[in-house]
Amino acid sequence: ATGTVKWFNAEKGFGFIEQDGGGADVFAHFSNIAAQGFRELQEGQKVKFDVTQG
Repeated sequence: ATGTVKWFNAEKGFGFIEQDGGGADVFAHFSNIAAQGFRELQEGQKVKFDVTQG
């Protein structure tokens, strides 16, 4: 799926992504970010993600 980061709090390590196709916002935790180095998302950033139950 794809979407846009609605907000992300780097200190708390989580935020929410607004899905491109509509629907409920998706919770994003820093431990699930596939990136090298510091795992952080920026507000307004376009992202690709998989939705799982957690």
